[in-house]
Amino acid sequence: MAAKISLTLPSGQKMPALGLGTWEARNDEEIETSLNTALQLGYRHIDTAFVYENEAAIGRVLKQWISSGKLKREDLFITTKLPMVGVHPDRVEMFIKKSLESLQLDYVDLYLIHFPVGAKFKEGTVRPYLNDNGEIALEPKTDHAALWKKMEEQVDAGRTKNIGLSNYNISQITTVLKSARIKPANLQVELHVYLQQRQLVDFCKKNGITVVAYCPIANPGYNKFLVRLGQQPKQLPNLLGDPEVARIAQKHSKSPAQIALRFLVQIGAAPIPKSVTPKRIEENISIFDFNLDEGDMKILLGLDKGEAGRLAGFEVFKGLDKHPDFPFSKA
Repeated sequence: MAAKISLTLPSGQKMPALGLGTWEARNDEEIETSLNTALQLGYRHIDTAFVYENEAAIGRVLKQWISSGKLKREDLFITTKLPMVGVHPDRVEMFIKKSLESLQLDYVDLYLIHFPVGAKFKEGTVRPYLNDNGEIALEPKTDHAALWKKMEEQVDAGRTKNIGLSNYNISQITTVLKSARIKPANLQVELHVYLQQRQLVDFCKKNGITVVAYCPIANPGYNKFLVRLGQQPKQLPNLLGDPEVARIAQKHSKSPAQIALRFLVQIGAAPIPKSVTPKRIEENISIFDFNLDEGDMKILLGLDKGEAGRLAGFEVFKGLDKHPDFPFSKA
């Protein structure tokens, strides 16, 4: 079993159209079990980030598979990301080297700027720290052109095959495109049936930028993350309980999650569902043996809630939305 569809990046490299997300997978034992399960099932696209604090555990599993001869490095597509505390031209190289060391890799396949806002950095920190007002300590307005130049240097140095963006809006992507020598290969954003971001997706397609969808099933576990960080739970969109999604799932003898993932594949995006449960990991990759028909797609397209469907508004970072580079609508 494997992802039978791939997206072609501007470099010509193929990225499997379904990957394993690892956000909030922090327990080493869980990560090792889930990643081993995923690799056995045929997953070859693995998504992580410096700020997830799980790169070392992922690296140990990848090392075992590669050293044993079960996989070649070139069989894998590994993505990681520059953290907010690294969003400064002087820190890009330092942070990609940290990630490569943890992952025990010579290169990653895709390196993304995780968020368009930079936070102040203190040695030994992973997440932004708070200032005297209880808000995160931020850098001034991001120099996207200078930052991107440093990203391009990582390709030149062989530390990453491709570079891209995450959580950028159209205006910010346009700024990068104007100065880019190496065009962004990918944009990773929250994308699911309830938050379809069609204008953004269309813009990316027109500019040859592939799209990866995080929170592809509207992450039902998001409140656990909020509570862990001392935040109040929020009312979550119940995508998996939507009656229209359920009806389409029954029609195809699939689960609602499989319908949500298949929808994203059919609009040309690559979903990266996160799970540490072997049964769900297997279910999530079992979406290549059926197609949603025109009627199904019309119904699912009609479920878009726009900004009201956004789950990850980054509200956990107090004061972030005051920054001039905050990418989301404040409405």
